[in-house]
Amino acid sequence: MPSVVKINVLTVPAEQREVLEQRFAARAGVVESSDGFEWFELLRPVEGTDQYLVYTRWRSEEDFQAWMNGPMRAAHQGQGQGQGGGEGAGRPRPAATDSTLWSFEVVQQAAPKAD
Repeated sequence: MPSVVKINVLTVPAEQREVLEQRFAARAGVVESSDGFEWFELLRPVEGTDQYLVYTRWRSEEDFQAWMNGPMRAAHQGQGQGQGGGEGAGRPRPAATDSTLWSFEVVQQAAPKAD
């Protein structure tokens, strides 16, 4: 069974970039202990877009869904969902104004050649 890649595309206004990056840094280590987790990268846009990419790779769709329904839900508990959410009750406002989840199966891969 091929690995699966999930890319969360986050629209982040310029004034919220540092907030987003700090929140991800504060969660460092949370996803790494999840069963089936293979890789994570937070990609900052360089030019021409305000969209960050959150790249994760999983052994299977089932492993990703287990993360979504368990540890990820717990990590996001207390934060509002979507635009305008999270206000009041001491909850931080979301740094992103929009998000879209892309899903892929790995069909080819390459690693650097050994010397």
